[in-house]
Amino acid sequence: MINLKSKVVLITGGSRGIGASCVKYFAIAGASVAFTYNNNKTAAERLVKRYAKLAKCKSYKVDVANSDEIKNCVEDVIRDFGRVDILVNNAGIWKEGKIGKMKLSQWEETIKINLTSAFLFSNYVVHSMKQRRFGRIINISSTAGQRGEARYSHYAASKGGMISFTKSLAEELAEYNILVNSVAPGWVWTDMSIPALSDEKSFESEIKEIPLKRIAQPDDIAGPVLFLASDLAKHITGEVINVNGGSVMCG
Repeated sequence: MINLKSKVVLITGGSRGIGASCVKYFAIAGASVAFTYNNNKTAAERLVKRYAKLAKCKSYKVDVANSDEIKNCVEDVIRDFGRVDILVNNAGIWKEGKIGKMKLSQWEETIKINLTSAFLFSNYVVHSMKQRRFGRIINISSTAGQRGEARYSHYAASKGGMISFTKSLAEELAEYNILVNSVAPGWVWTDMSIPALSDEKSFESEIKEIPLKRIAQPDDIAGPVLFLASDLAKHITGEVINVNGGSVMCG
């Protein structure tokens, strides 16, 4: 039912975890897929090889903490694919930082990678979207951005900022038929979370807080992202879709 054969999607942080699942889902839906990676060239090449038979697929090495590299990436994607119809701002980091001990460099690193990169990618793709009067921007936020997270205040601030950024762009860009939404995951089995979830005591504590009693897989997040990019969601903008097993029940 979801057919994106005429669309071009750019996914940031697409070589692993949620990003890699998004690459898979969009390729299966027929979209032409561009995605960024930072260090894992082998994983990026493997993804391209796996899905190139389904649709055009290409990876781009980008340090999303570098504004020049982001600008160059968007220009390269538009040159290679002709345009960007759908942007998925997924790239991010999650590192512990206790208040009173956190260095300014730690705060700035998280804000720059998680939030500023979403602003920059959006800022650079929106011009062509406006010209074509079509666009979809989907930001991967987090439950931490809704309720906060002890020892990760910088991460929570970046994701809370992303949610407000989503709502602001949704109102601003609606007249151009550019829809802007967010998907807010809870715990997900990814390289970032596995170290924390591998501890049995920590795992049991987190599971108790999730009504569905399971940790999401990356595909559980990619599905709602694909939905928001499709015509099935053409009257949805400024929304946050919570994908957390019921752990945070907020509208």
